[in-house]
Amino acid sequence: MSLVHPNRIFPLNDRPMREGAVVYWMSRDQRVRDNWALLHARELALKLRRPLVVFFGLSPSFVGATWRQYAFMLAGLREVERDLRALGIGFRIVTGDPGEEIVRFAEVVGAGMVVTDFSPLRIHRMWKDAAAKRLAVSLVEVDAHNVVPYREASPKREYAARTIRPKIHRLLPEYLTDFPKIKKHPFALDSALPETDWEALRATLSVDESVGEISDIVPGERAAQGVMDEFLKHRLNRYDRDRNDPNVGGVSGLSPYLHFGQIAPQRVAYEAAKRDGAGADAFLEELVIRRELAENYCFYEPHYDAVDAFPEWARRTLAAHRGDEREYAYTKDEFETGKTHDPLWNAAQRGLVETGRMHGYLRMYWAKKILEWSASPEEAMATAVFLNDRYALDGRDPNGYAGIAWSLGGVHDRPWFDRPIFGTVRYMAISGMKKKFDVERYVGGRISQEA
Repeated sequence: MSLVHPNRIFPLNDRPMREGAVVYWMSRDQRVRDNWALLHARELALKLRRPLVVFFGLSPSFVGATWRQYAFMLAGLREVERDLRALGIGFRIVTGDPGEEIVRFAEVVGAGMVVTDFSPLRIHRMWKDAAAKRLAVSLVEVDAHNVVPYREASPKREYAARTIRPKIHRLLPEYLTDFPKIKKHPFALDSALPETDWEALRATLSVDESVGEISDIVPGERAAQGVMDEFLKHRLNRYDRDRNDPNVGGVSGLSPYLHFGQIAPQRVAYEAAKRDGAGADAFLEELVIRRELAENYCFYEPHYDAVDAFPEWARRTLAAHRGDEREYAYTKDEFETGKTHDPLWNAAQRGLVETGRMHGYLRMYWAKKILEWSASPEEAMATAVFLNDRYALDGRDPNGYAGIAWSLGGVHDRPWFDRPIFGTVRYMAISGMKKKFDVERYVGGRISQEA
């Protein structure tokens, strides 16, 4: 019986599997443990008695990413290389277009087949489409990121959490399982791959270094495991009560690790599901249902980061209010530097710039105010995506795109009361925020950190 559920595996071309090394083209799931794609690749290599090698294509300038995101990713990949070598698995990282470089690498090592992981985002799918056409051997995709494989969860774009929730809950008993442990691989390449010169690799990148790395978050699999363990032990039981208050530190802190695939969402869900209570239930709703709804949105909606993706009712109501007077209007630069009239918004934005993170409840308010203070929904969408992708460690992620689209354009939401600018898109006011948490404490805390 295969280690990996067959519904996780999807062929991307119709080329044959040949004699030769098995290559795992690592992309989104940057970890050694709890990785269905790596487990599938090793299982194939073991059956064929062939070497297993891991390839990572490093785009020298990735959409919206700065040195902040690259530094976090590369630190995690160093750990990946060390752990793979200890398991007898080769590792190679190459700068360039990943869809082109994987083809060259497969030819160099005489690959018999290539396995890759899943992402719903356009750029990853473009790389895979290009590689699938040019590779002389089979290319298969393994969903190592979702608890329920995306194609199994739904064959279409879902309207809301309430429509995808029963589908995922029905399948969870089949997919929410523990992972087998990856073992040392007994078959090596005739000529070992050299260890990565990480400093030389950095020199090949064309990355904006004006946004620096974050020093208080340690990257990598082991750090992610520690953050998960600490959250489950000390804060999960209060998650339902504390998650909307940025003053109490009630969230998991796992978002950067989940984004870079340094920990498996399924591992976190499996461990959280062992706990009972409202905190665990609320956390699993966010981690599994809402996160996989965002995956569904980006996979089935090609314009996930544009106004075109908004539901028809939202586009219609926003158009009807397009000419409404804005009491305040700010440029992208004013938003970026946190120079609005709203102390809470400014504090949230400065926190994002300085820490690479923004509390989830604040991020909804943050995005909705960008809509309220921009000349058009299109301008607001562009600004919100730019700021999130530039400064957040978890930027360029389905969760981010879906969250912004929910805030600005009613994606996965419903019409509310009609009001200026927003129409019937849900509105958030500072008065509502003050009912949820101590706004002055939050703003004061940010000011004291900056002093």
